[in-house]
Amino acid sequence: MQGNIASAEGALAAGCTFFAGYPITPSTEVAEHMAARMPKMKGTCFIQMEDEIASMAAVIGAAWTGARSMTATSGPGFSLMMENIGYAVMTETPCVLVNIQRGGPSTGQPTMAAQGDIMQVRFGSHGDYSIIALAPSSVQECYDLTVKAFNLADRFRTPVFLMADEAVGHMREKIEIPDKVEIVRPRPPADGALPFAPGPDGVPGFAAFGTGHHIPVTGLTHDERGYPDTTNPTRHESLVRRLVSKIEDARHEIADYSVVNEDAEYVFVCYGAPVRTVREVVERLKIPGTGYLQLRVVWPFPEELLKRFPSARAFIVPEMNLGMMAREIERHTCVPVIPVSKIGGDLHTPEDLVAAVKAAGGQE
Repeated sequence: MQGNIASAEGALAAGCTFFAGYPITPSTEVAEHMAARMPKMKGTCFIQMEDEIASMAAVIGAAWTGARSMTATSGPGFSLMMENIGYAVMTETPCVLVNIQRGGPSTGQPTMAAQGDIMQVRFGSHGDYSIIALAPSSVQECYDLTVKAFNLADRFRTPVFLMADEAVGHMREKIEIPDKVEIVRPRPPADGALPFAPGPDGVPGFAAFGTGHHIPVTGLTHDERGYPDTTNPTRHESLVRRLVSKIEDARHEIADYSVVNEDAEYVFVCYGAPVRTVREVVERLKIPGTGYLQLRVVWPFPEELLKRFPSARAFIVPEMNLGMMAREIERHTCVPVIPVSKIGGDLHTPEDLVAAVKAAGGQE
């Protein structure tokens, strides 16, 4: 199965009933597959919108009817969605966005792999907020992490992003599809609770339109009733801090990762397609002193995991960008961080990573 199609199938298994999108390479197969499958399924809706701005708006609207909703895009389309992504954050709208990354900036390289949107997904819309972003490294993970994305979106009432890349999106591998998957739906509001009154975990209950609740939904700073309150500094700070902390305080619950060789001196920190080359170096070639941390959830960044490698002499970060996540890692450790950047569409080779280990002081 192809990675893009695996993501679509994972969405359907997770109960996605609404998809709105606009075709863009290299994500188009996600929309094509949903367009073929959803009309044959009861209670689902596929809409090709006029552009990515409208696609994200439709996804947000569908989510408020109680639908598990989703879109898929790539770099230029992702940029167009940013304003509505901020709206989804502010209104605490659960939805899923799949980004099959390609080379940029601008229209760049439509058919080539990249990871250049990994900081945009974190900071692309304006203002202070936190998000959840997952990064598959295989076709199986495209399926599994899409399911997980829907559950996280409903659990935390937030947009969740599957940040794949062209290599993984167009890769074909055998996968295992379970008979059923775990589905976590939003917590309903407590009796008599205000629409945006948070629970102990900072997450309000969710009541869809048409269920008897009268809920104002606005991107303006609002109180717990949902009414705009835009000139009150205390209100704004309280709201924004809660939107951030409901995710940041749950980073251990959200984290999804693999740790290999905790006593390693030369530790690869990787996500997405570069994971595959890292595994080749560490697990098959068995380069002495090497280990790795694979991040399947890249945001919120789980900085505590770096402490799992007490003997680390260097963190080596292979990325298909110019060192975006490497700079994030540098914020959280005194250990030297060595970016191994590659752009243009080529994947890292084992030789690239072995050379990085040697340059850091290791042995081949």
